[in-house]
Amino acid sequence: MRLRHVFILCCLSILFGCNNKSGQQAAGGDYPMMTLKAEDRTLSLKYSAVTEGRQDVEVRPQISGKITQVCVKEGAYVRKGQVLFVIDQVPYRAAVAKARASVATAEANEATAKQTLAGKQSLYADKVISDFELRTAQNSYKSAVAALSQARAELTDALNNLSYTEVKSPVDGYAGMTSFRVGALVDASMTEPLIHVSDNSVIYAYFSLSDKQVLSLTSQYGSLDEAVKSFPEVSLELSDGSVYEKKGKVDVLSGIVDKTTGTVSVRAVFDNSLRRIMSGSQANVVVPYECKDCVVIPQGATYELQDKVFAYRVINGRAVSTPIEVFEINDGKEYIVKSGLRKGDVIVSEGAGLLKDGTVVASSGTKKEK
Repeated sequence: MRLRHVFILCCLSILFGCNNKSGQQAAGGDYPMMTLKAEDRTLSLKYSAVTEGRQDVEVRPQISGKITQVCVKEGAYVRKGQVLFVIDQVPYRAAVAKARASVATAEANEATAKQTLAGKQSLYADKVISDFELRTAQNSYKSAVAALSQARAELTDALNNLSYTEVKSPVDGYAGMTSFRVGALVDASMTEPLIHVSDNSVIYAYFSLSDKQVLSLTSQYGSLDEAVKSFPEVSLELSDGSVYEKKGKVDVLSGIVDKTTGTVSVRAVFDNSLRRIMSGSQANVVVPYECKDCVVIPQGATYELQDKVFAYRVINGRAVSTPIEVFEINDGKEYIVKSGLRKGDVIVSEGAGLLKDGTVVASSGTKKEK
């Protein structure tokens, strides 16, 4: 009986000992730490963008008629003034000939009216004819002059129409695709252009910033113009994931917020002399942000509560929850701390979401410095 009591007491002692050991482990833990120091960081943020050539022109006919020649090769590089299409010139050459004949007739009538007026003025001076006859001769001359002006204007119009039979490229660039062939009837009111010509020697990449970001920039630099000047050189990530070899520059920041999206349009310009970027393609504009002598912490060292960010400072061996303000731009791995932490502070660098305020923490070996 006595042995039985001793055995029970031993079991209870072992059980209580295990419980006490578990309680000690719950009270603390082995957490990685780091001592903060000032560092330089260059962050980058990607913005979805659409590219456009410096000029993307719809080429349309200015007169009506049938296409008699297609002079452009689709996809070819064309020069400004190069003939792309020819519209039937026969009726327009006839109109020019008719207009020239009208000008010749009007010139003859004007010369005759001028001579008649000179004779009437001489007779009127000799008091041979009346004042009425002189005024009639003057009016006849004015009519002849007006008729000559009208005939010349009609000749100019006819010559213009004849020139429009040759549809020329308005810019240097690459020709797009066309569905118009020889024999197709075209006119100035048609909705579909004959062809597109894109001048993409310079490429514009259009992207958007939130109105909050733009307000922050204008508050920091004083105006939209100064905000544009403050932008560093930007990169362009193409749709295949490669980065375009030439840097670009933000040159326009719209002062209008889109009511639908709440964003502001921004334009970056890139030299495209290598013709690598095509108009209308999808890309990402990569904007770098340089921060000097800043405090940087891993995002794993933080947790969020009610839209606020917290980190755990280590004070006297315990984790102390500390509210911090972080830079709104990050790379998804680190935060740049604007306030709440400073150089020399020791923080728990990982697992902040699992800690509680006041938890006893201990480093696994030497403190990790970053």
